Amino acid sequence: MTERVLPLVVRIERSAPPQRTDALEAAATAVVRLLDRAQDRAQDHAEDGAQDHAEGRAGDRAEDRGGEWSDEVAEWQDGRIRKVVRRARGAEWRRALALPGITVAVRTAEVRVHPPVPLDDWPRDLARLQVSGTDLSDDATPPEAGPGDVVLWINPGLEMTAGKAMAQAGHGAQFAWWGAGEADRAAWRERGFAVRVRTADPAGWDALAASGLPVVRDAGFTEIAPNSATVVADAPWLRVGVPEV
Repeated sequence: MTERVLPLVVRIERSAPPQRTDALEAAATAVVRLLDRAQDRAQDHAEDGAQDHAEGRAGDRAEDRGGEWSDEVAEWQDGRIRKVVRRARGAEWRRALALPGITVAVRTAEVRVHPPVPLDDWPRDLARLQVSGTDLSDDATPPEAGPGDVVLWINPGLEMTAGKAMAQAGHGAQFAWWGAGEADRAAWRERGFAVRVRTADPAGWDALAASGLPVVRDAGFTEIAPNSATVVADAPWLRVGVPEV
């Protein structure tokens, strides 16, 4: 099995860098939109395949069966769901836009997610983008999340660059997607798969991480120690049986 990684590219222009929270929320939403698109195409093609078989045309669409990026996404999800965030500006960003992917804009931020690529075989225009230089900040405190929001709570005790935190938020959003039923996903889809990313209250982090909600634990490749709890994913469908924290 090919080990794959999910590339995320954040647009950071010198004159107008995005707000940190906006970038984190755009990255998290982009991951879920990619998962939804891959699943949607896979279901469409599975239905087409069943119809083709019934009509004696099973071989006509063999090369298409599985849907857009569904094979790459399935292979990636069978592994470590690793994500790498790189930055782009100007012509670099335009070249990233020319590659297959999905662009998500959240207020000041633009993030493009590309289908999973082999760990050691990135497209050239993505491979040459820089990983460093994603030290973003917020000019103001983001508003509180609402009771029906999908919220990704960041560990307040960890120092992470925006790029690292974007990858962790993407993991958290993926956990929320995995835990959602079809009705939950449909309702979330209606809201554009919007998420809220907030830093948890230091006094309540330990209880939040032990509440039974999904917890992202980092593999420790960069920046932080292995097995560090980075994000807790919270959504209405994930709270069933979970005590208030």
